Amino acid sequence: MERRSLLKGLGGLALIPALPFKSLQTEKKPVLRVAHLTDIHLKDKWDAPARFAKCLHHVQQQPGVDMILNGGDIVFDMNKENIDTINTEWKLWHSIIKAECSLPMHYILGNHDVWWNENDKGQTLYGKQFSLGQLELSSPYYSFTKNGWKFILLDSVHLDFDNTWYIGKLGDVQLSWLENELKLTPADMPVCVMSHIPILSATLMVDDNDTGSNKWEILGGDMHTDTNKIISLFYKYPNVKLCLSGHIHLRDKVVYNNVTYICNGAVSGSWWEGNKRETAPGYGLIDFYADGSFDEHYINY
Repeated sequence: MERRSLLKGLGGLALIPALPFKSLQTEKKPVLRVAHLTDIHLKDKWDAPARFAKCLHHVQQQPGVDMILNGGDIVFDMNKENIDTINTEWKLWHSIIKAECSLPMHYILGNHDVWWNENDKGQTLYGKQFSLGQLELSSPYYSFTKNGWKFILLDSVHLDFDNTWYIGKLGDVQLSWLENELKLTPADMPVCVMSHIPILSATLMVDDNDTGSNKWEILGGDMHTDTNKIISLFYKYPNVKLCLSGHIHLRDKVVYNNVTYICNGAVSGSWWEGNKRETAPGYGLIDFYADGSFDEHYINY
């Protein structure tokens, strides 16, 4: 086709010159592929064990996955169960992971992984200690580096001021720790943050808002109550690129101040009963690059 005919056929569309292949490869060098699984809510009901095994198989069939980030709510609601049921759920978890998963997994706790049953308050494993022991974690928040990226895993679930229910926050001690972690991170090392409760999410604009009300109510247990503090901190560190969360069981992506906040649905979907609204049961698949960029997809397994 002659050049004049080609331009006429394209109308006013501007053509962007392709980057040289070598340059593109240098800038977008893939260094890591991560699966983000959250809100599994494992219980020996609803065919959940078999479905979770299917999800793990699906993840491991993806080419080149290096590790799994587990975003919490690992088992079903510990807060409403007795110790025998809790032990049974965790034994089931360990047996499935041992039999069906060969990938390394890094964990944080969700609100369903905390034992806050008032009747068991005197127990030594009350609170987060039980689940931390199951996962062999010395702290509910920590960081690690992998292939040029830093991963900061946060503890976002805490008792409310009246000690009756949970809210999303870090607290002063953890917020200071987070600031120090970012200070110690080289400016050219990109950072990915994971929390259970979203730091920032648009899912709350549609979740359970069917009343026809002319206003939205965002509860402290649905999104971080210290969002402004965290976002202001991230603004000081442009190497913070990505924040992953779950908790809402809906999928969204919000970009604010050049940080991408992704709520990655739920492995359990709507409590193992199919989609929650328009979000199918699934997991996130993220490709990390050496230049600090990433590509992400939500996979319905």
